Amino acid sequence: MKKFFITGTDTNVGKTVVSAVLTLALNAYYWKPIQTGLAQDPREGDTVRSLTGFDQTHFFPSAYAFQAGLAIDQAARLENKTVDLARCNLPDVEHHLIVEGAGGVFHPLNTTATFFDLMKKFNLPVIIICRGTVGTINHSLLTIDALRQRDIAIHGIIFSGELNSDSQLTIERLGNVRTLLHVPRFKSLSPSILKKWVDDNQSDILERLQ
Repeated sequence: MKKFFITGTDTNVGKTVVSAVLTLALNAYYWKPIQTGLAQDPREGDTVRSLTGFDQTHFFPSAYAFQAGLAIDQAARLENKTVDLARCNLPDVEHHLIVEGAGGVFHPLNTTATFFDLMKKFNLPVIIICRGTVGTINHSLLTIDALRQRDIAIHGIIFSGELNSDSQLTIERLGNVRTLLHVPRFKSLSPSILKKWVDDNQSDILERLQ
């Protein structure tokens, strides 16, 4: 079974849309261990379910769900809570699984732990979601280097949105990584639009996830 941890170079880089793409392409199960921002948008945790159209059986509840749209440690503190990694356990499922993180790899979970600690615990190959625009080279290479320093396996990178091909080649060369996919920025995004794009690229997606 293919199981991947989805991280990004920073917040709002496209992790959730890419997670929906991979969930659709693999007919996978999906889990976001820690969710924030529910006060701003109560549907925040349902984006992948909405985009895929899959029923509830494909989705596992978050171990933590916080109201404030802040860094996880800050959002937890506002609710007088502390994230305990012992409560964040991979769903026991014999099926493809997409696990989506929040923010970037250094995103704090509590006063001592970051997403590095959760990735080490889960021990899943990591897919990094990168922007394709100006600034992506530095952010992407720093993320790649930080993961490698901690012996966290990188399966590859996926570019989200506009893509500068020269930047892509530079990241591949200097980071010694492969590009799995480029998910474009959709002018409008709906379940039908996303499904058509995934259907049109299904064979390529599955081949590159090998």
